[in-house]
Amino acid sequence: MTTTPHSVPEAGGPPGGDLEARSAAMHDDPRFRELRSRLVRFVLPASVVFLAWYLLYVLMSAYARGVMAHKIVGSANVALVFGLLQFVTTFGIAILYSRYAGRRFDPLADELRAELDPDPAVPAARKGDDA
Repeated sequence: MTTTPHSVPEAGGPPGGDLEARSAAMHDDPRFRELRSRLVRFVLPASVVFLAWYLLYVLMSAYARGVMAHKIVGSANVALVFGLLQFVTTFGIAILYSRYAGRRFDPLADELRAELDPDPAVPAARKGDDA
């Protein structure tokens, strides 16, 4: 088995060998492990924070009805504001993830993908598509 600093170890076959074997070998690449690590460093804290925020909303709705019923402006109360902020939080996390992925995931993922399958099959144009 041969390896170079920035190549996937060959799985005992020709350089253009079985994609499945090359994919399995990719899991040992330090760059792939770094990619997974970057993903976990974003997804785990974001998930924990969002789920805690959502749980706070649910628990306050169940057990702090007086606080949640407090009117803020007109007929809008704390519960309504918390509920709307759940949507804001969801979109905010999606935007942050998109930006983070563009900077921290995509360049490395593209490099690994190109190395894994340097000549990807391009699907034929569908009927009605300009070729």
